[in-house]
Amino acid sequence: MESPQLAGREGPSQRADARRNHERVFAAALEVFQESGLQGTVPQIAERAGVGKATVYRSYPTKEILVKAVVKYRLAELERRITGSAITGSDRQVFDAYVRSLFESLAHDRLLPAVLAGAQSADAAELLARLTKLMEEAKAAGHVRSDATALDLRVVLCGLVLQLSTMADRDPALWRRYGELTLQALRP
Repeated sequence: MESPQLAGREGPSQRADARRNHERVFAAALEVFQESGLQGTVPQIAERAGVGKATVYRSYPTKEILVKAVVKYRLAELERRITGSAITGSDRQVFDAYVRSLFESLAHDRLLPAVLAGAQSADAAELLARLTKLMEEAKAAGHVRSDATALDLRVVLCGLVLQLSTMADRDPALWRRYGELTLQALRP
């Protein structure tokens, strides 16, 4: 699990202990942000990594840079998990499976729902664009209501994700239920 920020910084000029500290900081950040979302703090990350705050700031000069690195990593991981599940079939089956997998994955993460709902990161916007493309393909095949738009998808999906995250409910069954409601809202 190499952080996106470590790539390019690794090499003979970086001491082995600095590299290990960087990896520990990133691993701790993944855990803290998954558990606490954007409310996770640098002191919590430092404590979990077993380093001082200065060590965190050497690797990531601001919390925002660290959040961005974690989001990029988590979204890439989510995309690999969803696309790696060999979703095949009709346009409807592919779209439905993608939405279900997304909700299933987000049930265990406090950071990504907030990021997706805001869609301010390029990576989150890319994920939403991919979902929109899948929805448009399913719509062309008659499996999604003909008046459904990208905005409809974003409002329904991200609205439910944000609300579930705000409620802090991590029950996968509940998240699956709302994934199904998202799909039902878009059916003809």
